[in-house]
Amino acid sequence: MKITANNPNRKSWLNVKKGCDFPIQNIPFGVFITKDDIITIGTRIGEFAIDLSAFHQLGYFEDIPLTDDIFMQDSLNDFIADGRKTWRLVRNKIAKIFDDTNPALRDYKKHRDIIIFDVNEVEMLLPIDVGDFTDFFSSKYHAQNVARIFNIKNGPLKNNWLHMPLGFNERASSVVVSGTPIRRPYGQTLPEGKTTPVLGASRKLDMEVETAFITTAANHFGEPIPVNEAEEYIFGMVLLNDWSTRDVQKWESKPLGPFLSKSFASTISPWIVTLDALEPWRCESPKQEALLPYLTPEKSQNSYDINLNTYIQTENDDLTLISKSNFKNIYWTMSQQLAHQTINGCNVRAGDLFGSGTISGEAKETSGSLLELSWNGENPITLNDGTERTFLNDGDNIILRGYCENSKTRIGFGKCTGKIIPQIKLK
Repeated sequence: MKITANNPNRKSWLNVKKGCDFPIQNIPFGVFITKDDIITIGTRIGEFAIDLSAFHQLGYFEDIPLTDDIFMQDSLNDFIADGRKTWRLVRNKIAKIFDDTNPALRDYKKHRDIIIFDVNEVEMLLPIDVGDFTDFFSSKYHAQNVARIFNIKNGPLKNNWLHMPLGFNERASSVVVSGTPIRRPYGQTLPEGKTTPVLGASRKLDMEVETAFITTAANHFGEPIPVNEAEEYIFGMVLLNDWSTRDVQKWESKPLGPFLSKSFASTISPWIVTLDALEPWRCESPKQEALLPYLTPEKSQNSYDINLNTYIQTENDDLTLISKSNFKNIYWTMSQQLAHQTINGCNVRAGDLFGSGTISGEAKETSGSLLELSWNGENPITLNDGTERTFLNDGDNIILRGYCENSKTRIGFGKCTGKIIPQIKLK
């Protein structure tokens, strides 16, 4: 089925400013509360939020086989479970109705008033009910930097990293939507030169620039997903800031992996951008060698050219761009990650979340964490207001932005934000 929604020449009768992340070619999906306190599934064009429940009830999806309540949910899980054919039909229909040459809704003010909202008048919610959350470790440059920072002689690239996508299971319960404040967490740390740990608020609170993909129900228990079929089960992507406490992580990660240092919060952007919308920015994935057959793709274009910019906004509203990375820096592709996750028969469900791991490039300014940018605190970075950072201060607001762009179109994810607030006082 052709993706007609991606027509780069299409324009909407809704006003879309140049450089907006959400032109008519995007059509992402999210969940929001309207000004009438109604929770609905919707999409976005320009600065307008579109109530897809009302859109459906008023007959605009009449030729698509959808259940009556498919968009009357507080999560996208049921819609995602319907599969790629439904996603594509829905996006194509929305693009057709909002095309500037189509009068069906454009000239029907009564329906427009029910369906369309100013995006600033709605409250964005977590778009999915997260069932399981896997975080991978898939950026080669990030893995190299971590090994150098901690002087790991036999780092991951010397052992298993180049043979399979490494990952670990995180907490689905602490995934929050953009804008949710992040409270500085407590944890055990081992002070320098001491042999006994102490409990306290983390002093090395860090951000991690990531993306995440969301799956549909993909396989039965015990049945792996072939790498060349994996994309069929990926609904779309969000920005992910997978917060870390580096001091807690250092103490707790031997011999096992991170635990409390990663489970306290993970922030995702509210709009899920479909793989269909990202298709024009498909690009070559990194060259790989000595892959086992179950991880060997038939094609080489398995990545996407997605710019990832990260800012620190201080309490006085000063804004500093601290990192410029790109999703194509990921060594292990989403298809390989999903194939590896399921090779042991692990079943994947609609609404499962898969983080890319910190996305860093080769140059320092493309690093995806303060751990790398400040080299674990040895080289503080200077913000535009003259203050310095090694790790995050209370009051700092981290803003992630992601977008694809060419001469005709820009497709973006909007913002993924989280402001650090002081630790809670222990009783």
